[in-house]
Amino acid sequence: MQIAILGLGEAGSHFANDLVDLGVTVTGYDPAWTGPALKRALHPSVRQAASNAEAAQGADIIFSVNLSAVAETVAAEVLPVLKPGQLYAEMNTASPGTKQAVAALIEPSGALAVDVAIMAPVPPKGILTPLLISGPGAALFAEKFCPLGLIISVVTGTMGDAATRKLLRSIVYKGLAAVIGEAITAGRSFGLEPYIREQIGTLIGGNDALIDRFLEGSKTHALRRSHELEAVVAMLTAQDVDPIMSAATLTSLQNLIDPS
Repeated sequence: MQIAILGLGEAGSHFANDLVDLGVTVTGYDPAWTGPALKRALHPSVRQAASNAEAAQGADIIFSVNLSAVAETVAAEVLPVLKPGQLYAEMNTASPGTKQAVAALIEPSGALAVDVAIMAPVPPKGILTPLLISGPGAALFAEKFCPLGLIISVVTGTMGDAATRKLLRSIVYKGLAAVIGEAITAGRSFGLEPYIREQIGTLIGGNDALIDRFLEGSKTHALRRSHELEAVVAMLTAQDVDPIMSAATLTSLQNLIDPS
């Protein structure tokens, strides 16, 4: 099995390395990391291509793991080399509308689109991070990867359904993290952090370590999670749901982004 990974960031690099360890042939491309100096260590067996199209040509399965803002651009770049029977896995945290637009772009090629929602932080589990999938190629994707031990749940055959479920969950998870962060900051300002931690603990089972994980996770992954909330806001707006709380969560994440 030959896999192309378009985007070698945190998720893409982990997937590439883990798949090579599972005996899969992997070719990767990332426009920001051409040449020998990569920001993330890659397995020596991961071949680096010179473009998205070069990486995708001849691959059995293509992982698009970059940013939702470039999802359609990347699909358009590889369209000329796509062939019937290939799987194009759109793995970016994008709105259902973006996932459907990607599927429409590649449909004329005969390749099958898969909406892949990554349902937890990729480190530490890497390619064994739970995946929720839908779309025309979902059943074939599961057939290819389940024997390798990947944790995959197929929801429907409709592109965008996996993304919808992930983003609905994000409203709660990321919103809760934002509220906890604001409450802890406020508690500290009054010299009452132990008190507010106790109050939060009554809602989450008294798990103080979980509070710290919420705080650290929001800081460490602020940029990625802000893109996720942008997709949430876009999805809700398209449904004529006023994203009041999600927009506020987005602002709180943007305020945590490290400018360096």
